Amino acid sequence: MSAAPQNLTGAEPVVEKPEHRLAVRLAFLVAGFGVACWAPLVPFARQRLGVDEGALGVLLLCLGLGSVVAMVAAGMLSTRFGTRLVMVCSGFGMAALLPLLAFAGSPSTLGLALAAFGACLGSLDVAMNINALEVERAAGKPLMSGFHGLYSVGGFIGAAFMTLLLSMDFEPLHATLLGAALMALAVVVAWPYVLETARSSSGPLFVMPRGLVWLMALLAAVTFLAEGAVLDWSALLLTEAKLVAPAQGGIGFMLFSIAMTAGRLTGDAVVARLGDRRTLVVGGVVAVLGVAALLLAPVRAVAFAGFVLIGLGASNLVPVLFRRAGQQTVMPAAFAVSAVTTAGYAGVLLGPALIGFLAAGVGLSTAFWLLAALLALVPLSAVKVTR
Repeated sequence: MSAAPQNLTGAEPVVEKPEHRLAVRLAFLVAGFGVACWAPLVPFARQRLGVDEGALGVLLLCLGLGSVVAMVAAGMLSTRFGTRLVMVCSGFGMAALLPLLAFAGSPSTLGLALAAFGACLGSLDVAMNINALEVERAAGKPLMSGFHGLYSVGGFIGAAFMTLLLSMDFEPLHATLLGAALMALAVVVAWPYVLETARSSSGPLFVMPRGLVWLMALLAAVTFLAEGAVLDWSALLLTEAKLVAPAQGGIGFMLFSIAMTAGRLTGDAVVARLGDRRTLVVGGVVAVLGVAALLLAPVRAVAFAGFVLIGLGASNLVPVLFRRAGQQTVMPAAFAVSAVTTAGYAGVLLGPALIGFLAAGVGLSTAFWLLAALLALVPLSAVKVTR
């Protein structure tokens, strides 16, 4: 008989139960739902505060900075106090702060609220990924893609929920209170079933990424950079190529999102069949081919197919990288997951700006070709990452 799976944050054996999977799924759902609820509120915030685009951009940056700063500390907190406490507190924190985003009366207040909201999101993201790796390891089969798929589902539900209420003339505060209540309810349901991970009162408070973890962090940043680039620049790319009218520019990202969600919801079966190495190779190659199809498209149908390929190809790259971060032995797993998560969010934050900077100098198409070259690092590094 094989030994019980060992905990990523300690030496105690882990016994996985179906309710542990439910708790992790609810955590990913809450994270996606919560951050998506904020997106439809942005125009209301701008109107309420009377700020211009520059000031609004600074405010939006506060959410990302809060997330990244919290992620650096979340590995240590998860090791010290266990992922269960961090997940529950972060989930309740997001629920409590969401209504504040709807009525903050000054730019400074909204900036602080967004930073705190982002910090809760970042802490939840790291803790739930560590917990998900524990659950997956104990289950003995791939589960990470499905967990990440629930984040995408939560994002879709959150954006649709908030848009529907605002379209029905709900006040933003009332709409966010309802959203916060649903989030809090989900956390209450998940709380008793969150897998209790080991705690350690000794050991380092911070571990600098090293060795293979640097490579994993780089690949995560590249993958998230691609997602951010498609989000922020795909519409302009399509309209500049005269493939669609400006009013239809969002179709590309919509197709990308649908493909990525579908890829993740079916990804556990794909990874179980292909293995981590082949998943990185095939997924990376498909994503690169998708970018090439988008840039070389003679008609919009080919461009739309490119978005689908990018979404399907990239869908399971991050879940595999998270799993490998939890399995490597060059540094404590909790700190490795924190480093990979932080690098990924840095890619989302800095990537679109980098694409814009490059586009100003060499053109948007050339910038996307460089993005394809970066994505090619994933299949090229697959052997080293999975060795």
